Amino acid sequence: MKDLTEQILQDVITTRPQESFKGTFGKVLLVGGNHQFGGAIIMAATAAVNAGAGLVTVACDLVNRTALHARLPEAMVIDFSNQAALLEMLNGVDTIVVGPGLGEEEQSLAVLKTVFANTKPTQTVVIDGSAITLMATHQLAAPAGHLVFTPHQMEWQRLSGIPIKDQAEALNQAAQEKLGGPVVLKRHHTEIYTANGTFRLPIGSAAQAVGGMGDTLAGMVGGFYAQFKEAGDQAVLAAVYAHSAIADQIAKDQYIVLPTQIATALPSFMKKVEQGPATHHIGFLGGELRC
Repeated sequence: MKDLTEQILQDVITTRPQESFKGTFGKVLLVGGNHQFGGAIIMAATAAVNAGAGLVTVACDLVNRTALHARLPEAMVIDFSNQAALLEMLNGVDTIVVGPGLGEEEQSLAVLKTVFANTKPTQTVVIDGSAITLMATHQLAAPAGHLVFTPHQMEWQRLSGIPIKDQAEALNQAAQEKLGGPVVLKRHHTEIYTANGTFRLPIGSAAQAVGGMGDTLAGMVGGFYAQFKEAGDQAVLAAVYAHSAIADQIAKDQYIVLPTQIATALPSFMKKVEQGPATHHIGFLGGELRC
């Protein structure tokens, strides 16, 4: 298992071409946020927008629409129970993030089945949170597309059948190969299993043990895949590293790190990376980025 280093940021986060428009940087659809867990999809969408995705749409319970637009006017919103609207949007994006705040109710399952039945092989599908649990519980076939799974250890136990105490590298890698897409196993020192190797995140801390941290990571993964298409699976490695690198800087001055702080810091962090390794060591002062 290889340790990730800052080099992954330089490898993935590159200068944007001047001859570009919003469509150049990908179209992301995030599906989740039922009547109870709207905050999760708002945090995921905020991370996708701040990571640089060109166009972001949220499919959620419309009870969340006002809160979403108040917090994130950059995102569009549709009703996830409107099947025609959901199908139209699924057909028009290149990256899908499904699961943050989706819940495990009958409606949640119906929405997930619609998503899984209508993805395309050319799309990236990030499967997170409730979607992983529903997939495992109801033994749903995997959707078409380039799949990425972002489970915590209990969700991974449900999906892979490997008890938490037995989640060692060899067993995890074998389960990943059966799933056919990268697995981001969220834990202390998160592990990422891909077809091209296994990677360990050597940074991060207990300051990140806050609700919504995984939702923010899922949104970042979706945003990085949409924007940095040429990077392939290195995009997920960069998203995972950036997520904890920002958190570690905030944790120098705070007892805990809020997921929304990570998303807010992303544009400045990525700008420092773009400027080169001598400049992207970022700190924080009073909640603001400083060099």
